[in-house]
Amino acid sequence: MKRFVVGIMPAVFLTSMAHPATAQTKTVSSELRTETATIEAIEASTRSLTLKKPDGTFVTIVAGPGITRFSEVKVGDKVTAKYYENVVVRLKAPGEAPIDTGAVGTTGSETTLPGGTKAKQRSITATITAIDNAMPSITFNGPNGWKYTSKVEDTAALAKVKVGDRVDIVWTEAMLVSLERPQ
Repeated sequence: MKRFVVGIMPAVFLTSMAHPATAQTKTVSSELRTETATIEAIEASTRSLTLKKPDGTFVTIVAGPGITRFSEVKVGDKVTAKYYENVVVRLKAPGEAPIDTGAVGTTGSETTLPGGTKAKQRSITATITAIDNAMPSITFNGPNGWKYTSKVEDTAALAKVKVGDRVDIVWTEAMLVSLERPQ
């Protein structure tokens, strides 16, 4: 399934910074999201699948090289993808070393039909580079030119941080994909 984008970063930041005196780390989990679709067409040479969603719309996805059982997928199979995201934000102590790591793991299904789980985790140290109380919004900069700006709903939380504060942000995403074959 195509990647589901969860706009959780601003909420995570604000929740984690709302009580800095009592908690330096905050974990915010998104809801488990489930999408289903039926395979309508398969293009083996490009490893593309055309999926029909329950609302009648179509989406085309490409199965990457990590999908080892692609040849077993059939037109008419029902695809179910469950996606979950977890974010941890921690205000860094002054002088603490920055982090910049990532890991990806894929596990294939050992069931009769193809499927599997893919997870990835990214950890970075970001610096607050701008706070706009009029908008209100916050901007972070991190390694490799990473920049993130987001509107903020809880303006009281902005008063508890300042430009130059550093935070560790750890994103973990997991997707479980399974197939069902029509009887």
